Amino acid sequence: MSVAFLDLKTPHIHLREELEAAFQRVLASGRFVLGTELEAFEAEFSAFCGVRHCIGVGNGLDALHLILKGYGLGPGDEIIVPSNTYIATWLAVSHCGATPVPVEPIESTYNIDPRRIEAAVTSRTRAIIAVHLYGQPADMDPILSIAGKHDLKIIEDAAQAHGARYKGRRTGGLGHAAGFSFYPGKNLGALGDGGAITTNDDELAQRLWQLRNYGSETRYRHDIQGFNSRLDEVQAAMLRVKLQHLDGWNSRRREIASAYLHGLAGSGLVMPKDAEWAESVWHLFVVRSVAREKLQDTLSAVDIQTQIHYPFPPHLQPAYHAMRLAAGSLPIAEAIHREVLSLPMDPYLADSDVERVIAMIRSVHPGRI
Repeated sequence: MSVAFLDLKTPHIHLREELEAAFQRVLASGRFVLGTELEAFEAEFSAFCGVRHCIGVGNGLDALHLILKGYGLGPGDEIIVPSNTYIATWLAVSHCGATPVPVEPIESTYNIDPRRIEAAVTSRTRAIIAVHLYGQPADMDPILSIAGKHDLKIIEDAAQAHGARYKGRRTGGLGHAAGFSFYPGKNLGALGDGGAITTNDDELAQRLWQLRNYGSETRYRHDIQGFNSRLDEVQAAMLRVKLQHLDGWNSRRREIASAYLHGLAGSGLVMPKDAEWAESVWHLFVVRSVAREKLQDTLSAVDIQTQIHYPFPPHLQPAYHAMRLAAGSLPIAEAIHREVLSLPMDPYLADSDVERVIAMIRSVHPGRI
């Protein structure tokens, strides 16, 4: 019996009637861009995150990019980013003409290490992007303290952390603004690409509503040079349905993560750490092994799917060769990317499948993986 890494069919089968009703609602409206479904989703998601504003956009990269543009960041500016993240975090910085300045992570949580941030701040630093990687919030209080000291903007990359909490507060409302992705595999996923920005900054929100729509607030009047990045009505309607189920799905993810943490203790794998101040939503359950390829091949041979998030850090990608950050320049991120392996994680994953994954891993070389 195969154990899928992520099952995108079952939730849509379970929600078929609700999703079809939402789709029919959009069809009947005759409005497919910037309509009532988007307005309703923005209100519901902002309430979910505990903020005043939500701006639906085309995807998660656009969300981060538009935040930076909305704050007027560009050439000559430096923006601190994690060395250990998906490349989209860096691309958002590059696309606005600013320079990404990487800071190494805390190995136990994979997130940016606040103790290393201040040394990276220069006279050109304008912002810090804190990524809530794999669904666990970054340690925000010390990051906010540094930002306050140096008058920096704090932007959350919450693409993998829908519904996660930091000291009781939801991600999306911890910094000045946050970018979310609704790529289908996310905890809250659309039926295609989608994204959103959340913020309590009234002025930023007003500018973002223009930036996402050709720089226009009134049709055919373009006050600023904007973009075309709008969460469409169909995706907004689908997300409204799924948002009602998100907390339940996240709760199931935590149950699966707890089973993995207990069942794989002492296996020889480096296990993820759930920080005491965090309530992770376990977008991914990522372990580390110096024999990653052997472990992955062994699991694949018995039809247990795994993935690698991510095989290469951004600074070693061809896209960033011009930065001249050679192998060895960011050793913590490089070690993480050599060893990480993501185990099956899905709110519809059966207990028997979780037990099978645990049993197969423990059978490889108990305590010596």
